[in-house]
Amino acid sequence: MGKADFLSPKAIGNRIKAKGLQKLRWYCQMCQKQCRDENGFKCHCMSESHQRQLLLASENPNRFMDYFSEEFKSDFLELLRRRFGTKRVHNNIVYNEYISHREHVHMNSTQWETLTDFTKWLGREGFCKVDETPKGWYMQYIDRDPETIRRQEELERKKKQDLDDEERSAKFIEEQVRRGRAGKEPEVWVHVVLFTLFRKESSHSADSKDKKKKSALEEIIEVWDSFSKVLNWLGGATDLPLDGLQMEEQKRKSVKLDHWLHPDIVVKVITKKLGEKYYKKKAVIKEVRDKYTAIVRLIDSGDKLKLDQSHLETVIPAPGKRILIVNGSYRNTEAVLEGINEKTFSATLLLDSGHMKGKKIEGIPYEDFSKLA
Repeated sequence: MGKADFLSPKAIGNRIKAKGLQKLRWYCQMCQKQCRDENGFKCHCMSESHQRQLLLASENPNRFMDYFSEEFKSDFLELLRRRFGTKRVHNNIVYNEYISHREHVHMNSTQWETLTDFTKWLGREGFCKVDETPKGWYMQYIDRDPETIRRQEELERKKKQDLDDEERSAKFIEEQVRRGRAGKEPEVWVHVVLFTLFRKESSHSADSKDKKKKSALEEIIEVWDSFSKVLNWLGGATDLPLDGLQMEEQKRKSVKLDHWLHPDIVVKVITKKLGEKYYKKKAVIKEVRDKYTAIVRLIDSGDKLKLDQSHLETVIPAPGKRILIVNGSYRNTEAVLEGINEKTFSATLLLDSGHMKGKKIEGIPYEDFSKLA
């Protein structure tokens, strides 16, 4: 009987049946051929091509089993990493999604007889964290990518640094309260500190997401500005020890960070991976994501790009232009560029915001400030 016509109902039905998954017992892993029924599988096993594949496998069976096992393991772990990440998930859920792909490697051609054996092997080899529950085996992928490990260590280090800063600020405030109670400082200073702590605690939950979080020392200085105005009007003393506060706050900010991206500053693209079209072009940072990634808009073309911090550098404007200090002791402070020193690769700035407005600072490195958009 001849082959059915391409547009005949039988040919169309055969193509529809061939699209979906078929029964595992009618699949030949050596030839990677799926048969639709028992008769088709029997005919395939009697074919010359299948017999040749069996002869090749009989010469070195371990090589073929190792190959299929490695393919199964790699595809399974790639699906687990890409689809579920490091979340804890039931192994059967991952397996069902894996076998939904028509050309997957079948487990009966690998060194593992069951999914449970494979799950235990992943746990022993350190690819996943596995645990057994009354509902079955669960697995959790262990991400050993060097970049992911570096980011996690960076986040932990930043978290520890923030905690250390808070503890140091709290100890400083406690010391000021103790000295005030001992009579070494004016009594009003104790009230300033206590009032600041009360206000900080009561307004913590009411802060909006777009408002910049202030440290305890910054809030104390802000409160003291209001207190000093009242004391001046009353003719009282205003020589309270704010110098120590400002020095402590300055010391807290003096540590340079490894990220400097800020919105609304002008930067230059220094990577050649995007081609000559964008190399050495200036752009404005519109958004900062995860501290190290910026969404920029090119000034010339208006194109939007997503770039890493390492692909950008700061822009030095002409003297007299406004800039933003992006790192170092005065970060997040706006200033005016007064002059540059080409020998030391630094600049002289005139602060234009904050409680130190009008102060002139020298020796600010080029990479610590950038032109404001």
